[in-house]
Amino acid sequence: MRYISTRGEAPALSFEEVVLTGMASDGGLYVPETIPTLSQAELEAMAGLSYAEIAFRVMKPFVGGEIDDATFQHLVEDAYATFSHEAVVPLNQLSSNHFLLELFHGPTLAFKDVALQLLGRILDHFLAKRGERAVIMGATSGDTGSAAIEGCRHCDNLDIFILHPHNRVSEVQRRQMTSVLADNVFNIAIEGDFDDAQAMVKASFADQGFLNGTRLVAVNSINWARIMAQVVYYVASAVALGAPRREVSFCVPSANFGNVFAGYVAHRMGLPVKQFVVATNANDILHRTLADNDFSKQALKATLAPSMDIVVSSNFERLLFEAYDRDGDAVRDLLERFQHEPAVLAEAPLARLREKFVSHSVDDDTILEVIRDAHGRTKEVLDPHTATGYRAAERVRADISTPMITLATAHPAKFADAVIKAGFESVPLPAHMTDLLEREERYTVLPAELEAVQAFVAEQRR
Repeated sequence: MRYISTRGEAPALSFEEVVLTGMASDGGLYVPETIPTLSQAELEAMAGLSYAEIAFRVMKPFVGGEIDDATFQHLVEDAYATFSHEAVVPLNQLSSNHFLLELFHGPTLAFKDVALQLLGRILDHFLAKRGERAVIMGATSGDTGSAAIEGCRHCDNLDIFILHPHNRVSEVQRRQMTSVLADNVFNIAIEGDFDDAQAMVKASFADQGFLNGTRLVAVNSINWARIMAQVVYYVASAVALGAPRREVSFCVPSANFGNVFAGYVAHRMGLPVKQFVVATNANDILHRTLADNDFSKQALKATLAPSMDIVVSSNFERLLFEAYDRDGDAVRDLLERFQHEPAVLAEAPLARLREKFVSHSVDDDTILEVIRDAHGRTKEVLDPHTATGYRAAERVRADISTPMITLATAHPAKFADAVIKAGFESVPLPAHMTDLLEREERYTVLPAELEAVQAFVAEQRR
């Protein structure tokens, strides 16, 4: 298995190389040179297997033999042993044909644990094999940071630096990051927004000279291994509902688009998916693009669903690459225009996207309404991000005869302020986190200046 860049100019890499490299040297994102397929018989054989067993079978083709089977099985089993539910990502039936895929049973109560518990172990494996150390830099709008820290805090060969927008993540999200006092964990609060933090991480990967030869590794969703691990729960949930003998649909609360793209990869592998519903909050670039062909930046809006508060959806580039028939030049030209002026997609690529994708945008008032309404109908308390998905699934699903799986991306306790604002008294944290708000914190506030951030990373790394 080899991986190529969405912009067509970077060299093709192996799985090991692509995991350790992250972003391509031409500014693009890596995708498989060919997407492997799962036969109907292979999908049917997954029925009744444990999540770790399904994960091994789904991901093995992407690894391409670069980790021996016994070692890879051990890494997978070890990663998912950290989850509090035996099913890892259980399905919860909301109504006659609408299901909630609970992705929040990992250590930090968010869907990103599913990928990052595995990615940390894969990175440490490859670095130990090479006798190297590396530095992780990541930007988070809330959930990626804590999940990355939990995935890497015990790694012997990694130092991790996570940038989050100062005072723009929930208290629970912040404390899940800043109360981890491990020697290899560093939290940076940027005096700016998520896109400022993301831009500095991208600039650091483009020119890594400030680290004097130490490898810089990405754990956000530009890293292909994140996408690979997320493919699994689409397959597992669909098989549990009767795939491949029947189609299913998915609704995904969406920001950086990595989660939705993983579902698209599962579909390309052979999973019968009728429809992907892309749910956004008021920061709706994905909805505007799919609905109105308005691929343009707009000012960031602070919302009740802060993990979706972004201007640029980085992983959308991977889907554009597929929509443009893997024409790297066309993708590069489109994204270069997008940086400076409103852009539109060409007619044929947009038509291809609309064959499988539909979208819906939900504002803050509606989020509060949905949290109340969903609880009244299902007795479930939804976090504000999942609430966008619940509403979008009900409003734009193709039909009610196809099972709809809405991804529950976070535990409601992570966003208690929004849930309380919707009229609930409180949202208790799980037992292992009851003392979270009393734990000691450690983080550094820095200006949104690349030089200041790079100097801090270079000085503090071990």
